[in-house]
Amino acid sequence: MTGAERREAIIEQIRESAVPVSGKKLAESYDVSRQVIVQDIALIRAAGHDILSTNRGYIINEPHSVARVFKVKHTDEQVEEELNSIVDLGGRVRNVMVSHRVYGHLEAELNISSRRRVTEFLRDLESGKSSPLKNITSGYHYHTVEADSEETLDMIGEMLEEKGFLVEENRERA
Repeated sequence: MTGAERREAIIEQIRESAVPVSGKKLAESYDVSRQVIVQDIALIRAAGHDILSTNRGYIINEPHSVARVFKVKHTDEQVEEELNSIVDLGGRVRNVMVSHRVYGHLEAELNISSRRRVTEFLRDLESGKSSPLKNITSGYHYHTVEADSEETLDMIGEMLEEKGFLVEENRERA
């Protein structure tokens, strides 16, 4: 395992832990000294991750979010309604994905979390730069949606269903 791979694994281990992770535990997990862990934590912080040292171990200071993949279908004219409805309920549309019979899995990052971002996205589509990815699969597509809680994702799913956009109740964790 390279140092970069170890640091990525350390980030994930700290992120996924419900309790602080001690330097000793990290050192044992990756078969390195505690000094190497201290250096790795310094490099992780320098890369922009907010790792906090407590008397019981390391924790990561980042907003907690959950994600779910929704399979949806709608017309081009309904893109704005779909995206605005999701962000109005507190969701962030991380991406759009399609499963094409010839090309396979295609995905594009969106990171739309506000009406302003929806407007910018629609402006780009209307300028002729491109057309929605969903158009190569007869309107069927998937969105990974992030929110602050499972309850918010449930509300988003219910709204998509009420509007007739939800194709099937697909509650995969992302």
